[in-house]
Formats: sequence, structure tokens, C-alpha cells
Amino acid sequence: MDQGSAHKSRVAIVDYGMGNLFSVSQACRHAGLDETVTSTAQEILDADAVILPGIGAFGDAMATLKKLDLVRVLQDVAASGKPLIGICLGLQLLMSESFEFGHHEGLGIIPGQVIRFENPMAGSRKLKVPLVGWNNIYQVKPAGNGNGEAWANSPLAETTDGEFMYFVHSYIVRPENQKVILSTSTYGQIEFCSSVRARNIFACQFHPERSGVQGLKVYRRLAAQIEGTSTRGTP
Repeated sequence: MDQGSAHKSRVAIVDYGMGNLFSVSQACRHAGLDETVTSTAQEILDADAVILPGIGAFGDAMATLKKLDLVRVLQDVAASGKPLIGICLGLQLLMSESFEFGHHEGLGIIPGQVIRFENPMAGSRKLKVPLVGWNNIYQVKPAGNGNGEAWANSPLAETTDGEFMYFVHSYIVRPENQKVILSTSTYGQIEFCSSVRARNIFACQFHPERSGVQGLKVYRRLAAQIEGTSTRGTP
């Protein structure tokens, strides 16, 4: 098939005024996805996959999503089986609740909490919050699986265990079900969840679109999985 005529999966990047939209769009384009930045419910529902990015405060983000009538839309996307990807604040918004500047209800798609880094220390030195910069991500190996296959068939399948990704955050997620945790990272003495996978949902605390070549591998894997989902059942 001629590459120019090849099917491109349609991806809706949710615009609620708090995302690094340009970088996410560029990464999607690099991976061969047909991306649309939108806050329109129907465009989000009609897309083959949805990306929920985000940088900023949880409470403000939820208030804007409610104002745009997108809370139920995102919950419907999660229930539909089509890929839903959360990035940074987008991961946190998937949780049930956050304790950032008060107490706020989240989308409730993945049961769990969003909590602040609690005094991360490197020896006797207190580390700065937010965490800004490169940090490692490590596989979470299921019981009985010590052969490095924890990321198989996931967006991290081409990522090396311990690879560096770019982070910017003050809060971390604590899912109720530990089985959804796909990777962990550490900041000082604190180990935290840096990505999750649950059914059709993949979300990460790091920014793959700002993580160079390794981050683009994640987008290419996402593109392949989105393509597989959007063409499933097509003759």
C-alpha cells in the first residue's frame, strides 16, 4: 500500500486549556497519527483514541472539564474500549480524588488518590518539589514473572527497564489496585507509580513527548496499538 494513502487513526487531544498541546500534537504526527486538538464532545467521542494531557492544578482542571461538559464524555470513552491515554496531570485526573490544595473529586476512571510528595530526601538533604527533570522508570514484575516481560504488549514494550523519561510534577498517584501499576520511579526515598495500564487505558506521570527518542518510541507503540484497535473487525 502506498504510504500516502495508508489509513491514519484519528486521535483527539483534549484541549481544556491546561495541556502541552503543541508537543503532544507533534509527537502524534511523528508517530503517524491523525491528531485533532479539540474540546468538542462529538469529536472526542468519534475519535479512534483520546489523549488527555495536562500541566497544572487538579482542581482547576476538573472545574474546566465540568464547565466544558467533558467529564461524562471522558468516562464514556473509558467505558467504550477505545484507547484512552493520560499524560502527567491527565494521569492524575483519571483517579477518584486528589488532595492538591484541598479535596477534589476526579474522573473516577481508575480508583485511587492523588497525593503530594511527602518530604523526599536524599540522605540528609531535602529534595525540591516539584520534581523537574529526568528520572528512571522501572518495570513492575507480576508475581512469578521475573523474566522482564512485564511491559510486553504495552506502550512501553520497546522501552528499556530503567530508561530515563522527563518529569514535571509535585503530586503522585496511588491506585487502589496495585495490579494496574505498569512502572514505578523513585525520588529520594519515595517510590511512586509512574505509569498505569488498565484495560484500554494507558497513562503516565512522565512526558513522553518531552523525552526525546525514547519518548517517541512510546508514541509509536501507542500508534500501533491504536491502529490495531481502530481496524479490528474491518474486512
